[in-house]
Amino acid sequence: MVGERWTVVAIAVAILPLLASLKEAGAVTDPFRRDPGHPQWHHGNFQDHKDNVRRMTHELLHSRAQVPFPVALEVNVVLIGFMNDGGYRFHLDHDKLHQHMKSSFPTHRPSCMETGEMLDIEFDISYNIVPVGRTELLATEYEIREKMVEKGVARESEFGKEVPCFEVEATAVEPTFNRLYSYLFGLPADASADLDPNRALPNAIFILNLDKARMDPKNMTGEPLGFDSLSELNAEQFQNQEAGYVYRYRYNGGAASQVWLSHGRYAVIDISAGPCSYGRLESEEGSVGHRTVPRLQHLLLPARSPVVNPSLVEDVFCGQISGTIVSALEHVIAPDVRFETVDVSSRLLVPIIVLRNHLHYSVLQPGNNHSIDVDAIRHQVKGMLQPRQEVMVVAGIHSLHDHERLAMAVAKAMRGMSTHDTRSDGRFHVRTLTFLDGAVLREEMRHSADVLAAGILEMADPELSTRYFRHRQPQHGWEEPPKNEEGTVVKSRQLRYPYGKKSAQEKDAKRTGRDRKLSDLVAPVSKSHGTRVIPVFVLSLEGVDPQLLMEGENLMWVSHDAVFVLQHSGGPITLSAVSETKRMKATPNSPQRHIIAGLAAVVGGLVAPYERASHIHDRPILDWLWASGHHPFGPFSNTSTVSHMLRDTARRNAVYARMHVALKTIRESTDNIQAFISEHLRTPMGEEVKGEKKKNKVELWIDKFYKKTTALPAPLPHEKMERLENYLSTLEDQLVQLSSLLYDHQIKDALGNASTVMQSALFTQDYVEHMIASERDTMRCCKVIYARAVQSTQTFLYGGILVAGFLVYFLVIYFSSSER
Repeated sequence: MVGERWTVVAIAVAILPLLASLKEAGAVTDPFRRDPGHPQWHHGNFQDHKDNVRRMTHELLHSRAQVPFPVALEVNVVLIGFMNDGGYRFHLDHDKLHQHMKSSFPTHRPSCMETGEMLDIEFDISYNIVPVGRTELLATEYEIREKMVEKGVARESEFGKEVPCFEVEATAVEPTFNRLYSYLFGLPADASADLDPNRALPNAIFILNLDKARMDPKNMTGEPLGFDSLSELNAEQFQNQEAGYVYRYRYNGGAASQVWLSHGRYAVIDISAGPCSYGRLESEEGSVGHRTVPRLQHLLLPARSPVVNPSLVEDVFCGQISGTIVSALEHVIAPDVRFETVDVSSRLLVPIIVLRNHLHYSVLQPGNNHSIDVDAIRHQVKGMLQPRQEVMVVAGIHSLHDHERLAMAVAKAMRGMSTHDTRSDGRFHVRTLTFLDGAVLREEMRHSADVLAAGILEMADPELSTRYFRHRQPQHGWEEPPKNEEGTVVKSRQLRYPYGKKSAQEKDAKRTGRDRKLSDLVAPVSKSHGTRVIPVFVLSLEGVDPQLLMEGENLMWVSHDAVFVLQHSGGPITLSAVSETKRMKATPNSPQRHIIAGLAAVVGGLVAPYERASHIHDRPILDWLWASGHHPFGPFSNTSTVSHMLRDTARRNAVYARMHVALKTIRESTDNIQAFISEHLRTPMGEEVKGEKKKNKVELWIDKFYKKTTALPAPLPHEKMERLENYLSTLEDQLVQLSSLLYDHQIKDALGNASTVMQSALFTQDYVEHMIASERDTMRCCKVIYARAVQSTQTFLYGGILVAGFLVYFLVIYFSSSER
């Protein structure tokens, strides 16, 4: 018995290391398995932001300062290979990165690309830094190594030597990142928000620091990477971490890049890939170079300083990678808004009108490269709609020969420009390019006597809102009706003073609420009612210049209410956009991607990931870093669908538009009250009464009169100020609740709450206008009363006396005559 027991013990001792090794190997081969007890991702608590949101909301409603409305936003930054297990065995303290991001970029305020104005919304950003373990790192490196394909040679730096170049198709490794996303957050990366619009769907930024020597495709063995490859590096291995090759990504055959936007709800930044360079010829704005994305090689192996301070390297890299994260926030996660559109319609009608001058082919016939897939367009538009909104997409073909007015509009929109190109002989050659001006085309079609264009564009204009959706019609007799000289259709051109360009006289002018024009009180937004119509005009032309494009080297032009797409059978057109050493080409016979891009801009208010409004430059600026990925915008993308992250952004834009209108209306109401009080409350010398000096904030008179903190006479009765204060308190509670709903991704409830806030703000504005009109009438020093003349009995009396006088006169003359 004793011998048998010792035998069992010996067998157990021998089996235990084998089981441990099998378990370790299983962990590597099955890295994304969520075992029982796996740490769950917890959405942050809004209570951490509630006090700040309520304080800023109260200041917004009760202060003259231009305080934006705070919206809490949570961003997840996933670090892969930064725990002494990735490239160069570099370690990045995630707590230090969190503190640096929170202190350097705590807020972000988006703008409107159409008007150039900042929205009355400010994101209060909270960062979650999530480090990933070694098992997931090795699995990611193995999948990327398996998908590498050799594509010639490339330079490893600006002036470095040429080394083998490998390319990775991003769509092939995307399932691996989807599994990593599900492993971390417990949700599918491409989960649809249609089934449950109120489900929290986190956004993430994956930052990769991979070991290139470990995943060298030249030494590929076909076996998964093991934990023995995570050992410390000696001096020689540290110097050879670049492994003598470069690799880069191409998303669906687009431009080569080391950052890309996925189909799901995450973006990828790989600091080991590249370096990559792409941008436009003869334009340095927004170009991506070899040092745009930070690289550890430049910090750990500098050419001029052989001694490196590790703590200094970590601080410098923390600042550099923070800039890349900020770029992802500004262009992908919380971008600007294309159009401020308050869409309250219950239905969306998208007519695709194909205008052609030939009979060679039909773009509506499926199965060809030039075909338009109506079902795919309907599916993409449906993903950007608001809750409880329907969409209908119809298509039809019309001949330009049957619509001569539209043919004339197309001919008038043709423009030409001259460019200078350098040829092989080294000389400049003048070349004339023909392009189609979208703004001129829309204006000519709108004024044409053709119902196919002018009629549909008139339907796209929300003219019914002037009667049914509170388009600021005069409510009282003292308001003057607006002089609608330019008609009800909003111009597709920019506003008169985009990006704050006003004259000095208008900046210095101080107009009171009574002197303001009604057009100044209207928020610069479009409103619709019932069914919203967004026409898509596809110009299928033959016999034109083979290099014909629309302005800006695009095949699409978009306004706030229509989309124009150019299609012709010419060959690939060489653009000024360059990726590495090759110029990008446009395919003019494939309109599908451009139609979806135009509808994404009009329906969802989406901005291309490489554009952003700049108030320093007073114009939109370009940054091509995020031009590659899963989106239909720009020359470096090659996808005809919209990612889930951008779809979520389109849904939130509808909420932001309502909030912007509501907050702007409230600010105008408080400014009117302040102007009225400043007009009537003056010193004995006739000067305006100014507030106390050395105050932290500019307080409104409404607070003083409501709290009775001043001995000055009140131009407005206290009971009316108390009622107005109750209105503002209700709005404050609603705005705090709205910020909570947006933080929890409850888009459906947030949209209903934003509509309620907007209506409450409009009702409050009506009450303020009525109160000011009533008090202005009461405080007048004199009145002019107009009354109709009232007939009196004295008139008949005086008339009788006059008749009697004439009668006596004639009698006296008659009897005093000498003849009698």
